[in-house]
Amino acid sequence: MKRLLKIYLEKPELAGAVLLALLIVLFEIASGGTFLSYENVRGILGLLPEVGLVAIGVTILMIAGEFDLSVGSVFALAPMVMAVVMVAGVPFAPALLLGLVVAGFVGFLNGFITLRFAIPSFITTLGMLFVARSVTVVISGGFPPVLPFDIPSWIFTHYVGIIRLSMFWFAAIAIALAGVLSLTNFGNWIKSTGGQIDAAAAMGISTGSVKMSCFVLCSVLAGFAGIIQVLRLGSPLPSLGEGLELQAVAAAVIGGASLYGGIGTVLGALVGALLIRIIDNGLVLSHVEANWFKFAIGTLLILAVVANAWLRRTSRRIKLEM
Repeated sequence: MKRLLKIYLEKPELAGAVLLALLIVLFEIASGGTFLSYENVRGILGLLPEVGLVAIGVTILMIAGEFDLSVGSVFALAPMVMAVVMVAGVPFAPALLLGLVVAGFVGFLNGFITLRFAIPSFITTLGMLFVARSVTVVISGGFPPVLPFDIPSWIFTHYVGIIRLSMFWFAAIAIALAGVLSLTNFGNWIKSTGGQIDAAAAMGISTGSVKMSCFVLCSVLAGFAGIIQVLRLGSPLPSLGEGLELQAVAAAVIGGASLYGGIGTVLGALVGALLIRIIDNGLVLSHVEANWFKFAIGTLLILAVVANAWLRRTSRRIKLEM
């Protein structure tokens, strides 16, 4: 028992990975062998970056001890800004950069309001969810713009075998951020800030700057994910990303991130995001009513939180007994 608890605390994403493997086997059987077909795996992986990038950003922010419920709105806002300025004649690269800058600015506002006025980030970002969504609708003018046909969207949407190029962007970002969390002082600062903020401040860590950086990173990743989706679809919609913030939080928690901060991994976010995509896809192929998707995600989220709480209480009790 003690050994299992130690493994879990060191690798919190393992429980999600085991569940992922079980679901793959279950859906392969239930779908009659079509779940792991070439075309279906191609479809699952093709859409994974759009959820995975948001989940990674939310996970890192949760490790720092904060939440962001505005990521779904930023997911829509960034590509809408990009599309509107491109229709006005701005080239692709500057337009994409402007969309990311706007996303980063939303993250900065979230961090500034939360830290400056000591407001819970849950409340700050809930308000920003409505603000950013409203701005998205307003700048669309009620008629979503259509992206020009001559933009190099292929750098995200083209397939190389079973893999869409957006997957390579996603993998590069995930590997880089995993390295930052595991191998750098800044990664240790993020974990310390979320886990023991008073001790981190006493050690000289600028906890405010760490949290602000995580807020901005979370929003930029959400904006980039939205841009990838719009380049795939060809036109932004003001309703893009609705409900995505809750899927991202669910992916983070299922992947082992703690609601109290200090614990979580990029790999866990990837596992959680992949679980959500597999459940969504697997239910359809298994001829299960699609409306059960949210039920499944909600149930997994509750079970993950309950399991995390029980395991941590058990580990603390064992430490006291030792």
